[in-house]
Amino acid sequence: MRKVFQAELHHVGEELIEISTLVTEAIEKANEAFVGADVELAQEVIAADARIDFLQNDLDERAIDILALQGPVASDLRIIVGSLRMSASLERMGDLARHVAQLARLRFPAKVIPASLTAAFDELASLDIQIARDVTELLKTRELSLVTAILNADARLNELHRGVFHAISAPEWQESPATTADVTLASRYFERFGDHGISVARKVSYLVTGQWQPENFAD
Repeated sequence: MRKVFQAELHHVGEELIEISTLVTEAIEKANEAFVGADVELAQEVIAADARIDFLQNDLDERAIDILALQGPVASDLRIIVGSLRMSASLERMGDLARHVAQLARLRFPAKVIPASLTAAFDELASLDIQIARDVTELLKTRELSLVTAILNADARLNELHRGVFHAISAPEWQESPATTADVTLASRYFERFGDHGISVARKVSYLVTGQWQPENFAD
C-alpha cells in the first residue's frame, strides 16, 4: 500500500510540472500574439487553456482520492494540500495568459498597447515568462534559489505595473477610453500572473523547509 501511495504522490507531482509547462507555453504564445497582433496564435492559446483546466481538475480529483483512501499524515498531508493549492494558482496563471490572448484577438488587426508603453509591456511579459519558467524548474528540482529569482522578478513587475497606472493618469495621456481600458486590464493580467507564481513558490518553499514565512512573499 505504501508503494501505491508513493506512486500516487509522484503522479501528482508530475501533473503539477505538466500544468506549469503548459502555462509557460501559454504565456509565451500569448505575449507573441499580443505583441504581433497575431489572431491565429491568440486563438491557439485560448483553445489550449482547456487542457490546463482538464489537468487541474484531474489532479484535484486524484489528490482528494488520496486524502479519502490513504489517510496521509504529517509531511505527506502537507504535500497533498500544497499540491491542491498550487494547481489552483497554476490554473489561474493559465487563465491570465488566455486573457492576454483574448485582448490580442479583440483588437485585431490593431495592437493593444500604444507605442509609448511598448517598452514597459515588453518587460512585463519578459518577467512573466521568466517567472513561469522558474516555477516549472522549481517544481522539478525544489531548488530554493529559484524562489529568490521569482521574488525579485515579481518586485519588478509591481514597479512596472505602478508605472503603467501613473502613465495613464498623467495629464499628457491622450489615448482613447478603449485603449485606456485595454492598457489597464493588460497591466493587471501581467501583474497578477506574477502574484500567482509567488503563491506557488511560497508553497514549494514551505514543503522543502517546513517553515511558513509569508512576510517574505508579500504580493
